[in-house]
Amino acid sequence: MSNEEVPETKGVSVKLLATVDLGPEIEGMEGRQLRMRMVTIEPGGVFGPMHDHKDRPGTVYILQGTITDHRNGVATEYGPGVGWPEDKNTTHWLENRGGIPAVEISVDIVKPQ
Repeated sequence: MSNEEVPETKGVSVKLLATVDLGPEIEGMEGRQLRMRMVTIEPGGVFGPMHDHKDRPGTVYILQGTITDHRNGVATEYGPGVGWPEDKNTTHWLENRGGIPAVEISVDIVKPQ
């Protein structure tokens, strides 16, 4: 992992859209939840800190704006209509370098606290 400086989280709002308790649905999934959220990152906003997705696999789909994904020292820009997986090997942080709010739909499997 690189030692790049990751800015503090700012300009991010998260709206929980839906959850499903997976215990009654799939054998062996007790204590886990399928979660869908809408994440908005304002221009200049950062969704950090650097974080991984071990034990929390997910997928992301961008509705509006551009999100820059920082992984392994590489910055990749994603625009509307594009998605990506977040698996156990994903360690990253996100930012919005654009001029309009970036909106993504994030779906993941979590262990609610």
